[in-house]
Amino acid sequence: MAAQINPSMLSADFARLAEEAKAVDGADWLHVDVMDNHFVPNLTLGVPVVESLSRATDTPLDLHLMIEDPDRWAPQYVEAGAGSVTFHVEAAAAPVRLAREIRAKGARAAMALKPATPIEPYEDLLPELDMLLIMTVEPGFGGQSFLDIMLPKIRRTRELISKHGLELWLQVDGGVSAETIERCSEAGADVFVAGSAVYGTDDPAAAVRSLRAQADQAAAGAAWHCAH
Repeated sequence: MAAQINPSMLSADFARLAEEAKAVDGADWLHVDVMDNHFVPNLTLGVPVVESLSRATDTPLDLHLMIEDPDRWAPQYVEAGAGSVTFHVEAAAAPVRLAREIRAKGARAAMALKPATPIEPYEDLLPELDMLLIMTVEPGFGGQSFLDIMLPKIRRTRELISKHGLELWLQVDGGVSAETIERCSEAGADVFVAGSAVYGTDDPAAAVRSLRAQADQAAAGAAWHCAH
């Protein structure tokens, strides 16, 4: 699979979300962070805004729920128009049941892990998911520096995906930029959330294309990609 670039709306102008969505024409998904000021110390947007954004763009929405009680709220975001919904395993009471409910409602089900959360205890859950998100910063705020210590975790996760022969997307989120995306791709990621590296440029759509080209080039020579 070619690399996918998902611009993070957290770095966009919240007063102009429809225009900012159009500014990244050619993006694979729009990454939308939902924060509740409980699971993470920040507050962003909720169901009504997601509903409005889904009507304003043809680009599918990749929802990242950094909230408590995702078991209750995640299905509502599918109904609001999300094409993919990511919940944090640290917050979910019943992750398998939740993943199945998200899928049953017609969206892709994804699970996120904070930097300190290991992947190995969740190996048996992987077949229930469409995507796994490895956080490469502590969740809650945009503009943070990429944590290089997450690269071995990305590699181990890719090995588990390959071991089970799964068509599971591996997403990274946090500090992804022209300086870090190649390392993430080489380690095994194929879906990249980029915030300021896209919206902090004069031409966000060109930034998306450039990041995708970098990721594809790095993946082409990576051992995990060649073994696919």
